[in-house]
Amino acid sequence: MEVVDRTRDEREHQVAAAAVRYDEAGEQRREVERQQDAGVSFPDSPEALAARAARLLDRQAVPAAMVMEAVRAEPLTASSAFERILGVSTELQAWSFLPRGARAARCIARISARENGRELPIGTGFLVSPTLLMTNHHVLPDADAARRCFAEFDAQVDVDNTPQPPTRLEFDPNAFFVADKRLDFALVPVAPGPDRRPPGETFGWHRLSAQQGKLVIGEPVNIIGHPRGRLKEIAVRDNALQVRLDDFLHYRTDTEPGNSGSPVFNDQWEVIALHHSGVPRTDEQGHILRRDGRVRQPGDGDDATDWVSNEGVRISSILKHVASLPLTAGQRELLAGLGPESGLDGPPTAVGAADAAVGTAVGPAPAAPGAAVGSAPATRGAAVGPAGPSAPLGRASDEAVAPHARGLRARDGAFGGGRHLVFLHGRAQQGKDPETLRREWAAGLNQGLVRAGLPTAEPADIWFPFYGDLLVGALASHESVPLATGAPTAVTPETPTTRAVYEEILGEAAARWYMPLETQHTAELTEALGLDPVVGAVWRRLGWLAARSDLDAWAISLIFRDVAAYLDDRQIREEVLSCVLETVPDAGEMVLVSHSLGTVVGMDLLTRLSPAVEVVHLTTAGSPLGMDGVYRRLLAGGPRSPEKMADWLNAWCPTDPVAIGCPLAHAWADGPTDLAVVNARDRAHSIVEYLAHADVARPIGSRLAG
Repeated sequence: MEVVDRTRDEREHQVAAAAVRYDEAGEQRREVERQQDAGVSFPDSPEALAARAARLLDRQAVPAAMVMEAVRAEPLTASSAFERILGVSTELQAWSFLPRGARAARCIARISARENGRELPIGTGFLVSPTLLMTNHHVLPDADAARRCFAEFDAQVDVDNTPQPPTRLEFDPNAFFVADKRLDFALVPVAPGPDRRPPGETFGWHRLSAQQGKLVIGEPVNIIGHPRGRLKEIAVRDNALQVRLDDFLHYRTDTEPGNSGSPVFNDQWEVIALHHSGVPRTDEQGHILRRDGRVRQPGDGDDATDWVSNEGVRISSILKHVASLPLTAGQRELLAGLGPESGLDGPPTAVGAADAAVGTAVGPAPAAPGAAVGSAPATRGAAVGPAGPSAPLGRASDEAVAPHARGLRARDGAFGGGRHLVFLHGRAQQGKDPETLRREWAAGLNQGLVRAGLPTAEPADIWFPFYGDLLVGALASHESVPLATGAPTAVTPETPTTRAVYEEILGEAAARWYMPLETQHTAELTEALGLDPVVGAVWRRLGWLAARSDLDAWAISLIFRDVAAYLDDRQIREEVLSCVLETVPDAGEMVLVSHSLGTVVGMDLLTRLSPAVEVVHLTTAGSPLGMDGVYRRLLAGGPRSPEKMADWLNAWCPTDPVAIGCPLAHAWADGPTDLAVVNARDRAHSIVEYLAHADVARPIGSRLAG
């Protein structure tokens, strides 16, 4: 049987099964409707409401100030307080809801089958690890079907409603394939493209969680997919969870055939279910009805069917099922890429053990009903996915490595001989090969240049000063100590003056992301909900930043620690600047591209360059230069653009906590042109990700081309 015909037949089976479950859940659904008619917004169990409120509070998904306004006006029971919290979470979304949604959409692909010389779209799928894609069993029922299909990423329109060229990638079912007909899911690897990179490094992926607390009845759901094979669309209006069954969810939203295999999200863009079928209205004999009330006949299209709801498979049920399978060590290693909260990153587990296999890659585990949800959030631990140069998300990259490597000069005659491109890296590059780093930066820039229609740059034509080994050696005199939180999840400088700078910068960063006043809101919220107090002002700020960004608390603390040490210690600053000056041109036009801590070093560098150097363009990316605690400690003495700099572009990502002070124009007189970009999931601070944007690369390439 051809793939398309088999997909159609399998889908009909799933539609019929969904209709039976919908009918069996009728009394439960009617009870929900009765409570909603009586004014209950979230007619779910007290345990479910408690778990959901805990998850929202622990992950800082709702502003504490708004929560306080909602719960302190009158005495409330615990359940009523939790309902108020959920109401706050659904009434108003932070601005980051939009870029997070755009980022979530990049992982989603259209699946098409090759059949009789034609290419026919049959469904949707989404990446759940750097290599694995999830879709429905009825879309890819077996490995042979997967071999005859392919995935298209970025099959969508851009902000100007112009169709983008999609990226087509093949499936690799020979490496791995798991599917289940009852739960209607399939997992299959997506083969790398011509760049030989795992697709997740380009498009990101969704981290799955077997934990409770991701959604309650009455909350909205969002679906992104390719209905009827069209370009990517999103359903975000008039939608809500109606009924939660053991393995399935029923929800109200607009979907069409082709959405099969789409992820179902909550408002925090966590995947809660795998969409697999619409639910049709049926008569007493179980016959599917048309909109006109008649029994549907063979040949009637989907438009004629009277659809009353939608059904998705609970992600937690899928993860439990996969955890129970007899898999090889190699297969389990591949599944470990789904992350610790999936319950698949350790040894084989029994059925149901996934709920208890709670890790720390995504964030703190939600508290059980009645447990404290105001205690300090746990660190996210090691990052899921590559961070790119200057953006390590784990501790291993912070180990000191000797000997000191030196920077790289550009070859003679590059860019006509009188024009120079200089890359200035950030922190945590110690022990790395400068040549490898230069190639990685160049690869990111060249992606952006190609998208901008400009000539690419050879790595050998780029100056690459390297101070990574020197910096970590100098920081040895600023030994950091773990915060007293019971686990080594963050560090604070030991030197008193540097610690003061560190705490000032961290406090300003948290305030800029609207962290509520600890002395008032934290205490009141704790008292109102009967929660344990959070521990440590520094840890609260790190937890706040981590929960609202794509870096963990450890990475954020290390970045701000190194910025503080550079700004506070004159000797460290002089050693770094002297090292950088050894590998920059002493004459000609300079295009300077800096990142992270390198943007701070670069701003100081501009005061030390040879008079024969003319800086014709500066790009800063992922920069902390917008914070008062940073710019007033620069050698220039404040936010003043150097006279010798002709042009400045500042690129920042709203989910990059290092760029918390951006945009910069409000603080820097005659300062940069600010450009907000959306970086891939878990790569918000990656320089490669920044440079790959056409609008970031364009001014660099234009200046180099003269």
